Amino acid sequence: MDTPPEWLGRVRPALDDALPDWFARFVPPPNPQRRSAVLMTFAEGAHGSDVILTERASTLRSHAAQVSFPGGHVDPGDDGPVGAALREAEEEVGLVPASVEVVDELPALFMHPSQNAVTPVLAWWREPHPIGVVDAGEVARVVRADVDHLLDPANRFTVRLDTYSGPGFEVDGLFVWGFTATLLSEVFRLGGIARPWDAGHERPLPHHLLRTYLR
Repeated sequence: MDTPPEWLGRVRPALDDALPDWFARFVPPPNPQRRSAVLMTFAEGAHGSDVILTERASTLRSHAAQVSFPGGHVDPGDDGPVGAALREAEEEVGLVPASVEVVDELPALFMHPSQNAVTPVLAWWREPHPIGVVDAGEVARVVRADVDHLLDPANRFTVRLDTYSGPGFEVDGLFVWGFTATLLSEVFRLGGIARPWDAGHERPLPHHLLRTYLR
C-alpha cells in the first residue's frame, strides 16, 4: 500500500480536538534538559498492518531489555525530532529514510525521571525492505508486530508495578509495557481502531524485565 491507511490520518486531528489525559499530564517544560524522538513506523505486512518494535539489549544501562520504538536523542545536526527519529531508525534497524512517509509529529511527552522530552513521530512505511539488528550493543531483536494481534483483547492487559499501572501487550514473544505500550494504546484509540479489552486483567512485570528495572 503506497498511501497510509485512513486511521493513521485520524490520530492527530482527534488528539488536537481533545488532548488525552496522558498527553496533558506529561507536557514538557519550556526548556527540557534532553530531547528525543521515536519513530512509530506502520506498514502493510503479509497479513495486514504491522508496526516496527525493538527489544533493547539487556546490557544497556537504561531501559535494558525493554520493548521500544526505534529512536534516540535529537542531535544538533538533526532536522528536528523527525530527522532524529529517521536517523535513529536507520542506525538501529537499517530502515531507509526515503522508504518512509512521515504522517505526523505528535506532541512531545516529558519523562520526569530522565528529564527527557520525547516526540513520537507517526510514519507509514511505503516501501518495506529487509530490516534487522544493526548494533547488537543497542538492540537485541527487531520485530514487525502484527497490529491485529496487538488489538486482540486476548493479548492486552494492565501492568501493575508498585504505584504504576498502565496498559500492556504481548506479541511475538515481547512483553510491551510502559511508555511504548501507552503510546500504542493511545494511537490505536485516537485512530478509532481500538477494541474493547479487559483492563481489570492484571499481569506483573516478568522477572527479566523486573530485574533490569530494579538495578
